[in-house]
Amino acid sequence: MSTQLDEAVELLDRALAYTRVALAGVTEHALTRPTPCAGWSLDELLDHMADSLDAFTEAATGRVPLTSAAPPLGDRLAGLQQRACALLGAWTAAPPGRVVVGDAPAPGSLVIATAALEITVHGWDVAQATGHALPVPEALAERLLAVARAVVTEDDRGSRFGPARPARGPSYEQRLLGFLGRS
Repeated sequence: MSTQLDEAVELLDRALAYTRVALAGVTEHALTRPTPCAGWSLDELLDHMADSLDAFTEAATGRVPLTSAAPPLGDRLAGLQQRACALLGAWTAAPPGRVVVGDAPAPGSLVIATAALEITVHGWDVAQATGHALPVPEALAERLLAVARAVVTEDDRGSRFGPARPARGPSYEQRLLGFLGRS
């Protein structure tokens, strides 16, 4: 594996560990609560997270078609944990140096770093929806802020992310969350 890919997989591992803690606070009662993702309930966010984990795992094969099936129902939290383990395993075993997303090629290290970004931020969203304070560790937030700046464009604002907001403080966590439209 290349150094960049090794570093991205390590970043993914840290993102999954952070989000596992956030998911521990999810209860049936919390599923109808709103999340920082505008218009999404925790229930909808968990479905999105399952779909994302599947897509990033599929990326380890070197190609991600832009179609997806509805996530299966059942024990979602156990399903998310299984998907997270499969994702990390797929990218640790024999990751591709390049992934074709739709028709666009991308470096494997960028794809997996993007997965780490998505997983961490949605872990933060889950923590907010369940009323648990779970700050993103500064070292993780610092690395993810660089990823966010590389992959989130102005074209993404309004569809996938809200407008960037001023950070509430100087921390990397606050800068990351503000950049991604969260407050």
